[in-house]
Amino acid sequence: MNITYREAIKQAIREALRSDEKVFLLGEDVGRYGGAFAVSKGLLQEFGPERIMDTPLSEAGFVGAGIGAAIAGMRPIVEVMTVNFSLLALDQIANNAATLLHMSGGQINVPVVIRMSCGIGRQLAAQHSHSWEPIYAGIPGLKVLSAGTHEDARGMLLTALKDPNPVIIFEYTSMLNLERELPDNAGAVDITRAAVRRQGTDLTIVTYGTGVYKALDAANELAATGLEAEVIDLRVLRPLDEATILESVKKTHRVLLVEDAWRSVGIAAEVSARITEKAFYELEAPVQRLCGVEVPIPYPKHLEDASVPQKEQIIEMAKSICAPVLN
Repeated sequence: MNITYREAIKQAIREALRSDEKVFLLGEDVGRYGGAFAVSKGLLQEFGPERIMDTPLSEAGFVGAGIGAAIAGMRPIVEVMTVNFSLLALDQIANNAATLLHMSGGQINVPVVIRMSCGIGRQLAAQHSHSWEPIYAGIPGLKVLSAGTHEDARGMLLTALKDPNPVIIFEYTSMLNLERELPDNAGAVDITRAAVRRQGTDLTIVTYGTGVYKALDAANELAATGLEAEVIDLRVLRPLDEATILESVKKTHRVLLVEDAWRSVGIAAEVSARITEKAFYELEAPVQRLCGVEVPIPYPKHLEDASVPQKEQIIEMAKSICAPVLN
């Protein structure tokens, strides 16, 4: 069955609400308005205002309320409208949710799931278009997930709600209307490992989020030229699944890292460092990064597209890295 990325997220929320009475959704405009991106449309009518809670425009307030409810035994799903607004709740996330288990000597768990709309590609300009996954991936005490496929958009939430500790899930606004086939029985997915989305022998492409489908499309076109690229979807940005990455590097010996986030101090930089530290002698070419341009995100569509990696750039850089193989 073909469904949109938006519908995959909604199905996950609906299933979670039906399966556990302790689960509830709170955030700005999630109720009567149906969600800023229509993800929760219809859920208020189905589950009522005690399960679908509209909140004031105060990220620190409602994220804090979610953390408190989690400590009290509930299973809140907190929706932050865009990742940019999450900075207003960073104190609650980094200084409370992420630290309480440690600071209480293991006595206080915080089983809150915080969903953040993220990414670049809908002409939302400089204050509403960012890939700030690296900020949260750098905070001990959090599990940080990236839903780069419809399967993960449908399944990550269900697994995350069973975690006794705080989980951040990044969802991507540019993918909301994108349709993909998803089995009718699609359900919870593993949130401990990266996923090899395509097998290959000549090059490893490591990516996450909106880079996954771009990398897969690029890999399929590269195959026509005789270059077989393996595509790894990190999925779990904290803690990183080193084993899957290093296993692929030892097979292909060449690596291209792709992410929308700015190049400096990003996920790609961290993965590159770990490959260099632990698999340096497996490499037949330097690790290469293809990342977002380090500028505030432009509004004009052509400039917005130019600010993040595109399929054509992935193909071009892959060919450059693998020139000895192709020749």
